[in-house]
Order: sequence, then structure tokens, then C-alpha cells
Amino acid sequence: MVDVRVYSPGAIRVEVRVLDGVTVPLERDGSGWLGSVQADDRYQIVIDGGPGLVDPYATEVWFGPAHTRHLHDAWAVAAAWPEPRPQRSTSRPLVVSEAHVRGMTKLRGRSDAGTYAAFADELPRLASLGVSVVELLPVHQFDPAEPNYWGYMPLVFGAVHRSYAHTAAPAAELADFVSAAHDVDIEVWLDVVLNHTTEEDREGPTYNLRGLADLEYYVVNGDGSYVNDAGCGNIIDAASPAAQELLLTSLDRLADLGVDGLRFDLAAVLARNPAFIRSIGDWAERRGVRLIAEPWDLARYLAGRDFPDARWAQWNGKFRDDVRGFLRGEGGLVGAVLQRVQGSPDLFDAPGSSINMLTAHDGFTLHDLFAYDQKHNGANGWDGADGTDDNRSWNCGWEGDIDAPHEVLVLRRRQMRNAMCLLMLSQGTPMIVAGDEFARTQHGNNNPYNQDNETSWINWERRDAFVGHERFVQRLIAFRVQHRALTQPESWGSAVEWFGVVGGPDLGSHSRSLAWHVGDLYVMVNMWWEPLDFAVQVPGTWRIALDTTDEQGFIAPGQAVGESLRVGPRSVVVLTRTD
Repeated sequence: MVDVRVYSPGAIRVEVRVLDGVTVPLERDGSGWLGSVQADDRYQIVIDGGPGLVDPYATEVWFGPAHTRHLHDAWAVAAAWPEPRPQRSTSRPLVVSEAHVRGMTKLRGRSDAGTYAAFADELPRLASLGVSVVELLPVHQFDPAEPNYWGYMPLVFGAVHRSYAHTAAPAAELADFVSAAHDVDIEVWLDVVLNHTTEEDREGPTYNLRGLADLEYYVVNGDGSYVNDAGCGNIIDAASPAAQELLLTSLDRLADLGVDGLRFDLAAVLARNPAFIRSIGDWAERRGVRLIAEPWDLARYLAGRDFPDARWAQWNGKFRDDVRGFLRGEGGLVGAVLQRVQGSPDLFDAPGSSINMLTAHDGFTLHDLFAYDQKHNGANGWDGADGTDDNRSWNCGWEGDIDAPHEVLVLRRRQMRNAMCLLMLSQGTPMIVAGDEFARTQHGNNNPYNQDNETSWINWERRDAFVGHERFVQRLIAFRVQHRALTQPESWGSAVEWFGVVGGPDLGSHSRSLAWHVGDLYVMVNMWWEPLDFAVQVPGTWRIALDTTDEQGFIAPGQAVGESLRVGPRSVVVLTRTD
């Protein structure tokens, strides 16, 4: 038998309806109701004779052939959860690749394409690339009747999305994926969505929480409407003991699969209750799990020290915006980039708290960042109204790929190398998106949340076309690992020296260049559209290790430099000291 516990304090009668038609009453226990079903039964919760609801504590969900969004045929499955497996921290410096389970292998041409099992075979390539963390987009069970490719509309927090599994045991298959990652020294982080649900607003479907205890699980306005700070119709009430118990139960389950880290979508929603954020921090310390926050929602921006628990790392949106602007040649950003490169000490007390990123699942890919000035989201069905207009991108003089001149394509490849350099030469934890290493494109779509097709899936033919860029990324990550200053946990502080072309850094509105010396590295960055002669302002024997004007990027054997060096337009040069 499998125990069923339902929280519904206002109910008069609560029953379990099993798929074969048997109905079993539950007994009241305070604000909850208790009972049991047979192992592997498919069942629904019935409150006061109403429609069947999905148990929010379900370990698995099954959808019948009659399932639709509003006339749902969804049933909890009384499935056993896998036995706990251990976390295993990587032995390498953290380099994160954000990936979608389905999109990673959907075009691999295999019978299990788009599943955890198929993804497991990609792990050795990622390890060879230098990736030490794979961060999966949400794997909570969501409604397959909703156009929701990304998975950001959870139905049950503690169940694993069924269609990502090749076998009949999705949780076990995900646990096997985690074990396979550990075998090649890669951690697995999951993007968890605990701030809202697929029930949306009053016009949305009633699946479980709304029908069980609406006001206990959701935050509502005075007029009874849902607070919508997640932009998806509702937000979870992080101050509610019932909601807290449900969320922590789901986290325990994920940790039991061996998952090493959890990235919280729109964590500012949960931070409405700072004590709950700190209790999650305490839980994570006990379980040996890393915590990462997306430290904003539609109403609040809590990046940096404003977030209520310093134990959490955070996605650094300031890094993304400032470095993107600098890369496209905006003036007046040198001071901001100086902060971002050294782990954003204006925001964080430790560089490891900053997850540095230039791309993520939402927004342009790395290639598209330098191929499009405007978003091209017509396929999403919102007449181009969805997705941000503030992309801070630059198309290098030609919109899109069709008929793009050769010189534009050359510049785009250089800009991709420049972007990867600034990401990997900065303190903090770098994050890329799967496929950025070989110029994956979404053809200018910056919000393909509902595009479960070739727009979002990784096109492996791009890897053949951009093999040089992948090789550059691989060498750059290895270069990062070889130079401790780039991965040390301590802030650079006074150990870093900042320069301009001549003398100190130029922080003026016209400036588009910056140089710095730390450890055995001297980095020169010129985002001006003309070459600049940089003085080499640190004594020693310096050789060119990397020059992004070169198609290979890395220079071997390194050319010795004198008192100055001409740095090409829109390029990065890295020197290493050999004495």
C-alpha cells in the first residue's frame, strides 16, 4: 500500500478515485486527510464530490487519451521513488552548460531521441569540451496539452516529466542520467520552478492546488484575483506552511536522485518570505546541494546583496547586460565591465556567487547575438509582442544569415570569440547554453518557449559548419583552468591592475577599451572599430597566447611583444608572462 495525504482544511469530504472506478474515502487528520492506495494505482483526489484532482504530492503523473487542457484526463500514479543516490561535486572548476533534455538529442536520429537516456551519451563530449556542470531546464511534470516546450509551467513539483523518459520509470531514468554525469566528473543542476503553477489565473484549469486549498497555496489580491509577479497567472505563497512543506518535499525528492544543484526560477517570488529562503539554504547545507537564484521577478530585482541569503549563487543579469553592450561597441561601459570582469564586487562578497552569462534559454543564442538587431518571434503567435526588445545585440551590419556578406560572417565569428573570451577570462562561474560552442541559431527568435521543433532543438549540422569555434571554446576553457587567477575562490582585490591603452583605465563616455593584469596574464580588450596601440605596462617577458583577430584564436608559438602592441578592431588579445 502507498499512503496518500491531502491538505484541504476546508473540505467536508475527501475521497480517492482509482482509475478502475473504485472510490476510497480519506479520514480527516487536522487540516489534512489520510488514506492509502495500492502500489502503481492511478488515482485522483475528489473534494466534496467535485472533479478529480491530481495529487500535488504525486511521484508520477499519467495522462489518458482523453486529456485536454480544460477537460483533463490526468491521474497521479502511486509509483515508488528511487532509492537515494549521492551527490558528487566535480573536481574541476565550474563551467556550466544550460541544456534542454528534449532539445539536446531530438535531432540525433535515434529511437530514444529527446530523453534522459539519449542525453547521457552526450556527456563525454561535454566533459571533453571542458563543461563541468550540466544545468537542465525544468523537469517537473508539466501539462503536455499546454504549448510549453521549456517546461516552466509545473503541474506537480515532485514528479519527473514523463515524456522525457525512454523507459516507464522517469525518475529512475533521470537518476541514471545523474550517475552517468558523475562518472565523467560533471555535476547536474536542475532548473526548478517553485514560484507558480500551470493553473494560471482564474481563467486557467483547476488541476490540484486551486481545488484543494486555493488561499493556502497562492497569493491573492484584495479583490480575490491572483498576484501575478511571475507573469504566468499566479504565484505560490512562500509564507504558507502548507506550500513550504510541499516545496521542500519536492526538493528532497530531487536531491535523492543525486542532483548536485538547484537553480530557482524567479527566486524573488519565494524571497517575499526571507525566512523561507534561509530555510532552503539550511536544507541545502544538510543535503550537500548547491543553490542558485534567478534573483528577480516581474516586481522586484534582488541581484547581489539584496538577496536574503548569501549562501545562494545568483544569475548575474548585470554581467549579461553590461558585457553585451560593451561587445556591441557602446561607449561609457568600461567602468561597469571592470566590475563584471572581477566577479562583480559591487554586487557580491565572493566571485563564486556570480553566475556569469551572456546567453540563456530565454533570449538570443550566442550566434544570434551578433546576427540580429531585432527579434524575429512571429512563429510564437503573439505578433512579435513577446520577448524582450532590449537585446543589446548587433548584427555586424547585416540582419540574419541569408546572403550575409563574407566580411560580416568573419566579424560574427570574431565577435563570438570575443564574447567567449570575456566570459571565460572573468572571475565568477561562467555559463553557456548548449550549442553556443558551435553557433546554434534560433533564427532571431528570442522567446521560443512554445517552439518544440527545429527552432529550439540542437542542429548538429551546425557543429560541422562551426568546428573551429567549438575547438576555440574547448581550448579557451582549458586555458581558464590552467590559470588559477581565473578560477580562484578569493576576490582579485588589489592583486589585479587595471589599465587603458596608455596609463590607467579610461572611464569616459567615449571609451571602448580596457586592459588588466592579474597573475601571469595581461588582457587587452578593444571594442573600438579601429585598431589601438596598447602600451604593455607591466615589466616582464610577455608573449601572445590568444588573439581573436586570428581565426584559430590561439597563437602558437606565442610571439614575444615589446613595449606596446597593436590590438585589432573589435578584438581581444591575451598575453602570458614566461619569465
